[in-house]
Amino acid sequence: MKILALDSTTRVATVAVCEDARLLSLFTTDSGMTQSELLLPMARQALRAAHLSFADVELFALTVGPGSFTGVRIGAALVKGLAFEKHIPCVPVSLMEALAENLLPLDGIYCPVADARRAQVYNALFENKENTPARLCEDRLLPMHDLLDELEARFPGKPVFACGDAAGALIALAGKEGRTVRFSPVPDGLLLPCAAAVARCGLRGYRAGKAVDDLTLAPVYLRPSQAERELAEKEKQSEK
Repeated sequence: MKILALDSTTRVATVAVCEDARLLSLFTTDSGMTQSELLLPMARQALRAAHLSFADVELFALTVGPGSFTGVRIGAALVKGLAFEKHIPCVPVSLMEALAENLLPLDGIYCPVADARRAQVYNALFENKENTPARLCEDRLLPMHDLLDELEARFPGKPVFACGDAAGALIALAGKEGRTVRFSPVPDGLLLPCAAAVARCGLRGYRAGKAVDDLTLAPVYLRPSQAERELAEKEKQSEK
């Protein structure tokens, strides 16, 4: 099965082409350009490098969040457009699961964290079970302080592998506060999203019957956008 996998939920844009579990091509950039400029050209390049075209794609795998509102929307809109009326299955993948997949086969607690601003992070916890990231909780939004409290209480002495664009901030806060969480180093190449991991998650999801069509594919935000929060605040003020 030819898989086109994409991630645009953070500042990184990454695209991979796989044939089942075999990686054919991978393009990743952290250039500061917007995903709207990068994602479609990168997808074309990745397919061309694998001697394929969009007509050859049999499965789309896409991280649908949680993450940057703009990035999540860009990725979802692109896949919806590419899959429109072509009956190509799409597998929505959690950014947290894709980041955890990237850490295999490290042995310990996987703690992916994505910056949600206001000293908050998007997070889920996983552990390695038979070389598959097994969930210990659902994706959530929480303050970094609360996450450190949980890690100290649930996993005393266990190695914790933090990854994602907020990993450095989480580890720095733990050091500043004298926390006892045993953070273990993660190689630089495994810290940020990788579309090859998204493809593996997508293939696993497809085999588990989690594929949807382009109409059903939807972003996952976990909280209202800034515009929605501002509108709610205005409505609240007008009611006073």
